[in-house]
Amino acid sequence: MKLALNLLVFVLVLLLVATALLYTQQRRILFPVPHDYPREALPGFRLVHTQTSDGLRLSAFYRVAAPGAKTILFFHGNGDNMRGAIEATRGPAAVGHGLMLVEYRGYGGNPGSPDEAGLYADGEAAMRWLGEAGVGTRDIVVVGNSIGSGPATEMALRHDVAALMLVSGLSDLPSVVKSQVPPVPHWLVRDRFDNVSKLARVKAPVYLMHGDTDTLVRPDNLERLVRARPDATVARVAGAGHELAYTAPAQAILTGWVDGLG
Repeated sequence: MKLALNLLVFVLVLLLVATALLYTQQRRILFPVPHDYPREALPGFRLVHTQTSDGLRLSAFYRVAAPGAKTILFFHGNGDNMRGAIEATRGPAAVGHGLMLVEYRGYGGNPGSPDEAGLYADGEAAMRWLGEAGVGTRDIVVVGNSIGSGPATEMALRHDVAALMLVSGLSDLPSVVKSQVPPVPHWLVRDRFDNVSKLARVKAPVYLMHGDTDTLVRPDNLERLVRARPDATVARVAGAGHELAYTAPAQAILTGWVDGLG
């Protein structure tokens, strides 16, 4: 009896320690910041700096739009940086659309540590910078890839933008974590990125693009987003996984859709 009780206490302590570690260290897993990143603007872009409401000066890459073209405000995935963001927006850039590539706090040599509230503040800083540069909200198309769908949806909810596109977008982060690590309860996930509860309140047109073989942010995320926003334009890309944003089909879809916004 005493042995069984001691074993039970040991297991409970172990579970408590594991839970505490997961709760406190999960952002190190969620935001695997790349150590290799561009130190200066890449060809076709200029390095600009935004200022967040909590006092951070963040780098970003900017490319001015051709006359009459839209400007894409792009939020990359959690394991990416400016190089990947450029690759994921090469189609619109080639036909003259402007680009504001947001680099998050803690990424690309920026100060701070990333979390959900922080990424929203970084998005607000980019929106404010574009406004000061003379780009009106109705000329901004917000695009978010993977976890970037979180700040993208939040910006489209807060501002009267031209349109919103989510590529491999999350319905909400706890559901994604649960699909990858079933024992983790929803309440343990500190950052929510609850796009599915926000999407119906976004006034702008919405486009949802997802690969049908995505094993990281699985296609059931797309189905939940579609139910939340039945009038969204939807592209289910056959044979594409979580790398969708960088592929030629995705570039063709993104470019054609932005062109059609007028």
